[in-house]
Amino acid sequence: MKNDNLKGQHRINEQIRAKEVRIVGDNVESAVYPIAQALRMAEEHECDLVEISPNAVPPVCRLIDYSKFLYQLKKRQKEQKAKQVKVNVKEIRFGPQTDDHDYNFKLKHAIGFLQDGDKVKAYVFFKGRSILFKEQGEVLLLRFANDLEEYAKVEQMPLLEGKRMTISLAPKKPASPKKAAAAPAQQPKQAPKAEEAAEK
Repeated sequence: MKNDNLKGQHRINEQIRAKEVRIVGDNVESAVYPIAQALRMAEEHECDLVEISPNAVPPVCRLIDYSKFLYQLKKRQKEQKAKQVKVNVKEIRFGPQTDDHDYNFKLKHAIGFLQDGDKVKAYVFFKGRSILFKEQGEVLLLRFANDLEEYAKVEQMPLLEGKRMTISLAPKKPASPKKAAAAPAQQPKQAPKAEEAAEK
């Protein structure tokens, strides 16, 4: 079962070591009970006594079917994970005098990264005296951003940090096609009566 990795994280039933516990849950009055009574209540409700807050004084337990409890926990974790969309940043390196073949190869890679939803951080690395070509590097990065205009928006314009000039690009969200624009405008039908009247 997928819930196996969650098992063992909570004490249930006889595993609970506290002498008394606070019980919460459906169809039960929230109160502190001796552990023997709490276990008896779980038996009567045909469910488990699950310790959900072991560090509370007294520990907080819930009357619930343990497999149902694990399922709810797993579902909640999945929802939280879905909300935390991980964005990867892919780096693309250029030299100040990159030739067209190399440039186009890297441009193709950048398009692939952006279409996958990744951000792209492109930079020109200046070795030694090549720092004299920093304007050339800036022109290259601006051309790169311009060529990716259809796929990306610029998050940060070219910025020189030490020996690196960097530009940051984020993927554009795909625009939803406008149905109204796609549908051809219908011509209003003319009443033939006017033409007939003119003929008579």
